[in-house]
Amino acid sequence: MDITTLTRLYTDLKGHTPSKVIELPSSGSNRRYFRLSEADGSDNVIGVLGTSKEENSAFIYMARHFASKGIPVPEVLAVSDDTMAYLQTDLGDSLLFGEIEKGRVTRSFSAHEKELMALTISRLPDIQFAGADGLDFSVCYPSVDFDVRSIMWDLNYFKYCFLKATGLEFSEDKLEDDFQRLTTVLMESSEGNTFMYRDFQSRNVMIRDNTPWFIDFQGGRRGPFYYDVASFLWQAKANLPDKLRHELLDIYLQSLNKYLPIRREEFLERLRHFVLFRTLQVLGAYGFRGYFEKKPHFMQSVPFAIANLRNLLQKPYTEYPYLNELLIRLVNMKQFTDGLDGKRLTVRVLSFAYKKGIPNDPTGNGGGYIFDCRAINNPGKYDRYKPFTGLDANVIKFLEDDGEVYTFLEHCHALVDASVQRYIDRGFTNLMIAYGCTGGQHRSVYCAQHTAEHIARKFNIRVELVHREQDMQQTFNIKE
Repeated sequence: MDITTLTRLYTDLKGHTPSKVIELPSSGSNRRYFRLSEADGSDNVIGVLGTSKEENSAFIYMARHFASKGIPVPEVLAVSDDTMAYLQTDLGDSLLFGEIEKGRVTRSFSAHEKELMALTISRLPDIQFAGADGLDFSVCYPSVDFDVRSIMWDLNYFKYCFLKATGLEFSEDKLEDDFQRLTTVLMESSEGNTFMYRDFQSRNVMIRDNTPWFIDFQGGRRGPFYYDVASFLWQAKANLPDKLRHELLDIYLQSLNKYLPIRREEFLERLRHFVLFRTLQVLGAYGFRGYFEKKPHFMQSVPFAIANLRNLLQKPYTEYPYLNELLIRLVNMKQFTDGLDGKRLTVRVLSFAYKKGIPNDPTGNGGGYIFDCRAINNPGKYDRYKPFTGLDANVIKFLEDDGEVYTFLEHCHALVDASVQRYIDRGFTNLMIAYGCTGGQHRSVYCAQHTAEHIARKFNIRVELVHREQDMQQTFNIKE
């Protein structure tokens, strides 16, 4: 199957051949996507070449069914006779993942980013419940139901494609016992005729006209709605703060209420098991796509998933004692922590005023970064901001509404992350990062605070934060 099939479908649909055919970047699947259009970009559609007839058929059927329910999904415009190629509406290039990039980098999400995520998760119950109404689940691929077999597939995916690849020693018998316990708990929440999207995350939501559109649902099946909530709110690289995650969870529960009223406490208790399960499944996928297929996107995602898992284990999963103990050992393996031979890295992050001098490095190493924030628009020019610092809401809003600080921190963090990881790999113990501005009060304080929080979340290291001119100090301890 090649693009000639797509151009023929386009010609039959539009009455003329496409002037441009551009292949789009692929993601985790083996499907190939193309944008077909006129030379000026008009009459554009997306062409898809699949490798599985069953998978293509599942998407085509589901897309048409969901559209009939008023759910925002791409319209299937034309299908080849063998269903190995099809055309769908072009929703553009804006993924939700990209639309929330600044928040993912800084962990400080703007009002617009929060609104997009809120809109997205508020529509999730529609596809889970209204989408399931009248759906012929027999077309689902590769599995009709979220059942014991599919659960064990994913758990073994984690075991063989990730856990064994790390070299960690473990008892398969004891691990299997806890896998069975986890399977039993998950199946207790699998009653009902609801659609489980399965890979509901920000890379599978497109934004057009500030509205979320759902894509890549062909792996969905009949199953529990908890799974999709776990997929979205605990997506590894979404990097959501706990406060925002719970706000979005409440929005989901409000929308869920029109289909199925449920007590929040009961929902959260069941959800925590699905969050664990989804995290293990994702690590399995990252292991296969990253370690074995050598795809860099998945390799880069491993530290985020490990950080998620480390945070989950702060509240032990006592229901699965051996699995819990094994996962603690996993997240504390040398390749996922910050030192060699027991050494641990400490990163010292400071804010300062240039007029009072650049901070000294007390360790004597003389290494690290000094970032100059003075190119960023200065709230200190305005009297109403002078009594406040970069930790206060009005100053934060000023900086974030302006937007320059997001791009600035994105570039800073790219440098910092690379150095922190290299320092960890080489067993170094100290790194200093300092942000300077005119008075050491607004821009530098904001940037230092966000960088310290960013490093503490991403790496299992000690982070010391000092706002020198504010005489404030904070330590982010290693998460054991």
